[in-house]
Amino acid sequence: MLVSFYLMEEQHLSKEEAWENMTLGEYRQKAIEIFETWDEMPLASNQKQTAADTLDVKFQRIWSDRLPRGTAQDYVSLLEKLNRKEFFSKEIYTYLDPILEQSMYNPKNQEWLYHGGQKGGSTALVLTLAMYVQDKEGNQTEIAFFSNDLNRFEHMLPTRKINSFQLKILTDPTFRSRIEKEWGL
Repeated sequence: MLVSFYLMEEQHLSKEEAWENMTLGEYRQKAIEIFETWDEMPLASNQKQTAADTLDVKFQRIWSDRLPRGTAQDYVSLLEKLNRKEFFSKEIYTYLDPILEQSMYNPKNQEWLYHGGQKGGSTALVLTLAMYVQDKEGNQTEIAFFSNDLNRFEHMLPTRKINSFQLKILTDPTFRSRIEKEWGL
């Protein structure tokens, strides 16, 4: 999203001009260049606020449409590999687990889960969740939840309920069966 802000500031372009004729490849290259520049010299607080104020929902949609994407099936395949802890070397998990398995720092989760990890994402239009767990009985579960083109109300409800949804899926067999039946899983 900050690609357009950068172009507006550095090249004195309007919002519309910042996106005109930019291919996905050009966008990604510009994003890398901006990251490297801002990694060396980060934006000041007032610049961050200006960027946030400048980039409205219209531009969040353009930005969101240019994010890398995969299917739910792609994500579940990766989640299965993460859950089984067999695909990558043990060394890789020493880096991944502290990032993905933050929920395991909660003592209540340690009581009933062997391990569990998740990564979510959200914009004004999108809500995603990718999660894997193995409980102490050895049951493994992977969930990929993707929603797109949400209005404010549609975004608000799942955002508020996503944690209770996760917990019900993992702990309530009746609810899980109902979801599997209704969603054709």
